[in-house]
Amino acid sequence: MSQAEENYLKAIYTLQTEFGKSLSTNIIAAKIDTKASSVTDMLKKLSLKKLVIYKKYQGAHLTKKGNDLAIKVIRKHRLWETFLVNKLDFNWNEVHDIAEQLEHIKSDVLMAKLDAFLGHPKQDPHGTPIPNREGVFPEIENDYLSNIPTDTLCILVGVKNSSDVFLNYLNSKNIALNSTIKVLSVEPFDKSMLVEINNKQLLITGEVAINLQVIKQ
Repeated sequence: MSQAEENYLKAIYTLQTEFGKSLSTNIIAAKIDTKASSVTDMLKKLSLKKLVIYKKYQGAHLTKKGNDLAIKVIRKHRLWETFLVNKLDFNWNEVHDIAEQLEHIKSDVLMAKLDAFLGHPKQDPHGTPIPNREGVFPEIENDYLSNIPTDTLCILVGVKNSSDVFLNYLNSKNIALNSTIKVLSVEPFDKSMLVEINNKQLLITGEVAINLQVIKQ
């Protein structure tokens, strides 16, 4: 299977979790940043391989085989991100594009050894669950900072928004994974928070708070 085909399967899987089962070519085209006609051509090719079910004017969705392959690519991507951050000291905003290349390595043996080397992690550096070899996603019991009451200590374990813009913002505020956060007060009007992060006080917006995944200490 080509890299382009794997990218389509991963994109369709991601979109299905957001929009439901049947996806229009326009939605897929917007996700992959290509023309709808190119999406149609690829869907026909994937349909012949029994990876998607595609009907003109009715949309497309993954078959069981396509779904399993998409999860396999996602697993590889998240394991490589974890390796890059935990073992090679990349920042969490630097690893996505590199992992996009590494996720297409075909060796199952390599991925099994990488998983074992990392200690079978359940989450990537952004707090996103990593499926196991059977394609099962672990249950993660993280909460969001926006739900944490005042005078409560917690640890930052991930982010809901992993865009470069948001991660760069967090870096500029010296907010990183495993940071200790204490909620000092919450503004009822806009849900902004005064917090103490690594012994320094910082005012963050409600929008930031709902994107920070934490566990209570």
